[in-house]
Amino acid sequence: MTHVAVGSMRKVVHMDVNPEMTAKQREGLYEFAKARASRRQVLRGAAGLAALGVTGRARPAGARSAAPSLSPASISAAQRALQQTGDSAQAAVDAAKALDPNPAELNIVWEDSLQLQDPTIFSGPKWEELTGIRINPVGKPFPELFPAQVAEHLGATGAYDVLSFAPSWTADFVAQGIAEPLDAYIAQYMNPADLDDYHPLYKGLMNYGGKRYGLFDDGDTIILYYRTDLFEDPANQDAFKAANGHDLAAPKDWTEYDQIQSFFTEKGGGNSWGGASQRAPGQVYGWFSEEFRNRGGRFFDDASLDSSLNSQAGIDTLTRMIDSNKTMPPGIETWDFVAVLTAWMSGQIAMIGGTWPPIGRWSEGTTAEQLSWVPETTVKGNVGYSVMPMGHSLHNSGFHLGVSADSQNKEAAYLFIQWMTSPSISLQRVMLPYALRDPYRLSHYASPEYRGRWPNAGKYLDTLRAAADGALLDIIMPGSAEYHTAMDQMVTSAQSGVAIDEALLNGNIAFNEITDRIGRESQKTAYENFKALKGSYYE
Repeated sequence: MTHVAVGSMRKVVHMDVNPEMTAKQREGLYEFAKARASRRQVLRGAAGLAALGVTGRARPAGARSAAPSLSPASISAAQRALQQTGDSAQAAVDAAKALDPNPAELNIVWEDSLQLQDPTIFSGPKWEELTGIRINPVGKPFPELFPAQVAEHLGATGAYDVLSFAPSWTADFVAQGIAEPLDAYIAQYMNPADLDDYHPLYKGLMNYGGKRYGLFDDGDTIILYYRTDLFEDPANQDAFKAANGHDLAAPKDWTEYDQIQSFFTEKGGGNSWGGASQRAPGQVYGWFSEEFRNRGGRFFDDASLDSSLNSQAGIDTLTRMIDSNKTMPPGIETWDFVAVLTAWMSGQIAMIGGTWPPIGRWSEGTTAEQLSWVPETTVKGNVGYSVMPMGHSLHNSGFHLGVSADSQNKEAAYLFIQWMTSPSISLQRVMLPYALRDPYRLSHYASPEYRGRWPNAGKYLDTLRAAADGALLDIIMPGSAEYHTAMDQMVTSAQSGVAIDEALLNGNIAFNEITDRIGRESQKTAYENFKALKGSYYE
């Protein structure tokens, strides 16, 4: 579909996920594809601590972090700022300036590529200007973030002051003593109202076992995108209703989604399609995880902790996913984020069956130099947003910022992450066109500045908030990355022709092996902690 062929789809071009672009654009697409393709896995085929050979290993108890000794001068400076302004960003700056000794530099580990642009050219230089403390960003491709931080901790190198970790890694980081508890710092340095400004889902994610080990920093909740010009075209509306017996609108469930996808795919005649979802290995597990739980599925039996992926919910989910692929573009089983992005921006699909928030911004066009590789949009002004079918979107990855238990500069490291995630500074960061941080505070969703960025920005932000209201979480318990990889391999095997029941049985076997290796009794406790989180399941 092109923007020119509003509704009718008569003027189409042959599908090409690599349309004409400059060498710089191709290089940018390649680098972004490498980063995004890995966000759903840590180490392909054998993820998590087990892949490092450190399952069950931890630093000796004596080497673990003790209660922090905080600077009285810094506490006084922060309290003065909070009393005068209530601004946690200013409190962090004043407290950092009062540290004695004041560290010359903080080493922060960060996802490479676009994500690294934030601390490199925005927040890092700004913090140094305000406090005199230089920020040294250490970029790592996403698959290396987890093992790099574990390895540095086991080696007691103190290489990192600030940690970057997905919420699903929290259990492993806590079990290994990698992340410093932050509650004592928060109590002295942060305006308590800042915690209530977090969306409740993300506020809850910061709590593990009654303590906070990270400040949440990325609202990576999946939403559905659709072409409003095509959905609102009278001819399309009449034809769709005649064929399906209900109005053409954002799909409420996957049955409606597949009806809409089939309708527009048939109209496209092999040149354009009704929808596309990421189905590439390493990315597809999230789509199963979300739909499976929307259908009432549970990962484990509550009593035995045996895997229950092959329940009726699992059968229905995997069967529908494989059937849905038939009305997506040919070769969809290899499509990653960039392939979907390219087809969408060129106007060749009517819906994206769920993906991350940056596409909503990029669809309206971007002039940022760092995004020169993004295909030029043909859908500007014609994009609608919706919570995922069946009502519960997946919060797919995201980041906490934490303080390394091995850092020699813990207080300064904490003050930096408080400043970065404060309402005023984080709003600037989630509006950066190139840094990939997505809204996560209530003040982000309500921001007049953000809501004025393009005509539909308010609807975009409202949808992100609605999606977070009922979002499902990644598994958060030891071995989470391994469980996710096992689910991913289960789906990709079914896409390759393995029978549905066999693929699900193999998924169960893989889950049970992971559980038994880590320790079934300890995993029962971890699973109870996971179930206590808002977003683990919805009854």
